[in-house]
Amino acid sequence: MDIITQIIVSFFATAGIAIIFNVPRKTLLHCGLVGVIGWIIYYSLTERGMDVVNASFFGSFVIAIVAHLYARRFKIPMIIFIVGGIIPLVPGGMAYNAMRNVVADDYLQGLQYGLKAFLITGAIVMGLVFAEVFTQLIVRSIRLSKLTFQRVYKK
Repeated sequence: MDIITQIIVSFFATAGIAIIFNVPRKTLLHCGLVGVIGWIIYYSLTERGMDVVNASFFGSFVIAIVAHLYARRFKIPMIIFIVGGIIPLVPGGMAYNAMRNVVADDYLQGLQYGLKAFLITGAIVMGLVFAEVFTQLIVRSIRLSKLTFQRVYKK
């Protein structure tokens, strides 16, 4: 039952952010699905004992891959899907706890929270970058194979 709650909440959080950012109406459902996919990857990996930094990397990697696929399908920029999809992974609560502990003069705990939030943010960015490189390599190899096939076929 917990996984169903996670799916519903992540969908509405992602779709709500997509509405705030004025995404096209025809892509609103898909923006929500991107967020759900990324959050379920993150949630299932953390439930199996993976560190939140690594789980954030894999979640953002999958989000970027799905966003590439949807961007090609709808012929719109992939940033429309990524911005909404990343929202469930952003470590806002951890950054809040870091600031709360700093204000309460618990600098060591605040530093730990702040560093963890920084690492998660870096993992999200690296997941997006790695997915971009991965998809560019795949697209390039497909184009080269088509060109090679056309050259051989013309002969």
